[in-house]
Amino acid sequence: MTALPMAVRATRQDTATPAPATRPADAHQVLERCRALVRPALAEAVGRLHPWVGEMAAYSFGWCEVGGAPAVASGGKGVRQALAVLGAEAAGAPGRSGVAAAVAVELVHTFSLLHDDIMDGDADRRRRPTVWKAYGTGPAVLAGDALFALAVETLAAQPGGAGAVRTLSGALGDLVRGQADDLLFAERPWTGPRRVRPGEYRTMAEHKTGALLGCAAALGAVLGGAAPETVTALDRAGRHLGIAFQIVDDVLGIWGDPRVTGKPVHGDLRERKKTFPVLVALGSPSGNRLAALLESGEEPDAAAALIEDAGGRSTALAEARRHIAAVETALAGVPLAAGAAGELRSLLDFLVRRDV
Repeated sequence: MTALPMAVRATRQDTATPAPATRPADAHQVLERCRALVRPALAEAVGRLHPWVGEMAAYSFGWCEVGGAPAVASGGKGVRQALAVLGAEAAGAPGRSGVAAAVAVELVHTFSLLHDDIMDGDADRRRRPTVWKAYGTGPAVLAGDALFALAVETLAAQPGGAGAVRTLSGALGDLVRGQADDLLFAERPWTGPRRVRPGEYRTMAEHKTGALLGCAAALGAVLGGAAPETVTALDRAGRHLGIAFQIVDDVLGIWGDPRVTGKPVHGDLRERKKTFPVLVALGSPSGNRLAALLESGEEPDAAAALIEDAGGRSTALAEARRHIAAVETALAGVPLAAGAAGELRSLLDFLVRRDV
């Protein structure tokens, strides 16, 4: 095994497996509990990489700075790894049964972010340079490829690993389709017969965001020995969650408080993104006027007001609520361990009921 980057080695201490809460915990407690359970295994997996590639991976997780010195940067909430752990617990298995699924999905998620940042030209993530800006484009592509390979290796080593790898591969295929659609949307006109419709956006969001969320919960359930109908229900719930999450994110991208989102007000409008509220408003009688504002990149305040007046914000929030209800329906349709189901619902609620 290759040498671990300094910051990764610091995570390899013995960590007691936290016991599931005896009563419903809030989402922050759920996320922290699951991160504590998964992180030693995630660090061990990253430690198997080439040292330079492992350093880039550790940097992307917020564990180190460029050069390998320990860091205190946020590595994200760990939503997908929490869904994998809760998927196993929902099936009545201990949370550690879902750790390999959590590691694999977290690796794939990070791989996708490394490549997305390059494709989108994003220079910053979580308030510091993205991997391609810090290390270069080629190294960032290499690190992403290594994380994907490591994810497959992690799952393949589990009992029943072949089926788990097929599930992950299917989700990754959807993720790629969603990313392809998202990139192509940017090239399509604001108005006319080729404009992007809200339904197309919904499909893109399910693939790009929902597929991996559903896969996380489903893989945890698979490794926890769940029945096929439970696995299917958790996957479906995660996909609806992804759509709701993306639409709420779109609302925040226009009207969110920068102190909460970390993004400038009206940031998505300045970047001329075809988000769900924008697409709804473009289909209204004000669509041509809005298109002209968006094309010019000027007067984002006026564009935001026009989108709201055209029903973009209210329709988007109603659509998000519809998918939240679909999540609840999916979860209610199968037997789930009560404690894990409660924590799962608290996590889902946290992800979509933000300050909108």
